[in-house]
Parts: sequence; C-alpha cells; structure tokens
Amino acid sequence: MASLTASYLETLYREIADDGSRVRLDFDEVTGRALRGVDPEEVYKRPFTEVWMALSDGEPLDVATERGAKRLEIIAKTDLQLARTHTVQEVTAGQPGVEYTIRELQGEYDCALCMIAATQRYHKKNLAPIHPGCDCLVKTVKADYDPGQVIDDERLEQIHAAVEAAIGTFDRGGRAVDYRKIIIARNHGEIGPVLGYRGQRFTGPDDIHLPT
Repeated sequence: MASLTASYLETLYREIADDGSRVRLDFDEVTGRALRGVDPEEVYKRPFTEVWMALSDGEPLDVATERGAKRLEIIAKTDLQLARTHTVQEVTAGQPGVEYTIRELQGEYDCALCMIAATQRYHKKNLAPIHPGCDCLVKTVKADYDPGQVIDDERLEQIHAAVEAAIGTFDRGGRAVDYRKIIIARNHGEIGPVLGYRGQRFTGPDDIHLPT
C-alpha cells in the first residue's frame, strides 16, 4: 500500500509541478509500529482476545470465531488505510509544490462520512480522517492561495438537502438539527483522526476481560 501510494503521488506531482524527481520513502516510517505506535504483534492478538471474550460470555464457538474474524478484518483494513495516509504525509512533506490535499470519492456509492469530508481541504501536514475500509483517494493540489476549509459548497448543500429529506428537518444553525451529532471527526489514541458518529467511543483496557 505504501509503495503504490508513493507511486501514485509521484504521478500526481509530475502533473501539477512538472517535477519528475523520485520519491525517497522510508518504509519504517509508514508501516509496522509507526502506524499506531504499538507493536503489530500486540495489535494482531486482539482478534484472538475477541474470541476469548465471546466464549467467556457464553457464545458458541462459531459465533466467537466470527467475531474474531470481523475484528481481524477491521484491523487489517485500518492498517492499510493508515499506511496510505502516513505515506501521503511523508511524501507530500517533500513536495513543495503541494499546498493541500483533498479526498476524492470512489465507486458508485459513498458513505455520508466520506461525502462530507470530500467537501473539505486538508493541510498536507495533517492526516485525513479515516474509517476502516474507506476506498477514497487522496489528491494533492497546487494552489496560489488557501481556498478555506470548504472547497465544494454545492456538494455540501446537496448533502444538507439529503439530511433534510431523510429526517424531515434542516437547520444550518444547528438548533433544529445538530450536525455535530450526525457526523464528527474524533481522535483515536493509536490511529489518529477517525470519522464517526457522536456517541461512539473507543474501547480501552477496562473494557477487556479475559477468561480465567
């Protein structure tokens, strides 16, 4: 993932800055422990812990195993996304022609989280908010000025209209509809900014109980 992302960013940079220089990427900075600040061996024990927890709660083996497999899938997808965003940060730091990055939606369907994020610009020193399994691409942009956080007012208005159509009310002032409760960016201790909904939280050591 890191190698593919670096190659992709090289191609983009040649288009916007007419610079054919090759990217020198230290893979130790964008893979492994660098992604979360935690040893991958510890991270990839967590699916097994999920299985043990389910069994200790009285779940049958097939259900417990399915939970562990789902946890493994989420971890793997998250690590792939982290490798991508860390690579973007490392590569664009050495590309003076890049002013900021934007999220480019992919596929026929996109979640509302990504759609909102795609109307924003991100400074290249910051990692874009993520969710596991996100297929959005990062696009680097060269500009003579900072356009401000919102770069696609029309699309943002369409999303607000969709919210109104779905729940029957709309209020940009946040009184009738508090958009912070619909979509927010939260920080995870290991993986950085994560897109999610208000009310969600990240588990900690106190939430883990192993079978005796």
